[in-house]
Amino acid sequence: MPLIPYALTRPFLFGLDPEHAHELTLDGIARLQNTPAQCLWSGERISDPVTLAGLRFPNRIGLAAGLDKNGRCIDGLGAMGFGFIEVGTVTPKGQPGNDKPRMFRLPEANALINRLGFNNEGLASFVANVKRAYSFRAAGGVLGLNIGKNAATPIENAADDYLLGLEGVFPHADYITINISSPNTKNLRALQSDEALDALLSRLQQRKLQLEGQTGRTVPMFVKIAPDLEEAQVGVIAQTLKVNGIDGVIATNTTIARDQVQGLAHADETGGLSGAPVFEASNRVIRLLRAALPQGYPIIGVGGVLSGDDARAKIEAGADLVQVYTGLIYKGPGLVADCAKALARR
Repeated sequence: MPLIPYALTRPFLFGLDPEHAHELTLDGIARLQNTPAQCLWSGERISDPVTLAGLRFPNRIGLAAGLDKNGRCIDGLGAMGFGFIEVGTVTPKGQPGNDKPRMFRLPEANALINRLGFNNEGLASFVANVKRAYSFRAAGGVLGLNIGKNAATPIENAADDYLLGLEGVFPHADYITINISSPNTKNLRALQSDEALDALLSRLQQRKLQLEGQTGRTVPMFVKIAPDLEEAQVGVIAQTLKVNGIDGVIATNTTIARDQVQGLAHADETGGLSGAPVFEASNRVIRLLRAALPQGYPIIGVGGVLSGDDARAKIEAGADLVQVYTGLIYKGPGLVADCAKALARR
């Protein structure tokens, strides 16, 4: 267990602006990771190995992309007991993201709204940070790198940005995630439509196979989709993933729906809603994907996991692995072991 109980630090952090608290926490982890002070937040890594998409995961609980956009804290976050960590979303060029304020807590609903907009330092800085990390992967942890497009890049040229991202992160990733589902980059979700998705994934898969041939490395590629999809849309996406030989799917990103938080402070803020209110919407998409995809096709479930029971529900819906993010902010590092224990097969 962490040396300092999260119940003691949460009131301080929740007394700060959400984005300031986020950056303060990451700065601290970045400075203290791989030092004796890491015991302040580190936790036991539950052993529950599973092989998926050719990768051996030490356990089935991972960190979702978005928390560590620049890949600064891989080792420190990994010390919380995660079996896998996903960092990013990174874009080819650094960009500031949307105007502040752009992150809001809804504590009554165990939820967050963000409209960060892929704020990150760019591909070169991201790769340098990833290369500096060592202890998490040395201990068997799996690292996913999540790529997106720059806000200034026209949607019709989005594939060019994704190709740059793919080429940049390929040598350093255990798996790569294509993020086409953030609601905070204009028109990005249009890439989930059938023709646009097929065109994008076809180009990315062709380039990935070329890189694998050149390097001898096999790097699975996943696609992250939204919870705000109709059943027919999920079916089309599933078919497009299969046709293009994509290795897996991550379901889901944040939601633009607000029916679960009506009347709460900040509920009407623009952006993606995460945490408990997206739990059922995410599970619905997972169930639809599991029904539409071949047996054994990898699905990573994410959205609203705040307990071990929530993690089990993701698996029961059809996920193979589970990611957390907002739950970590509300429940603290102990959530990782709680979820991993709940999923551990005896």
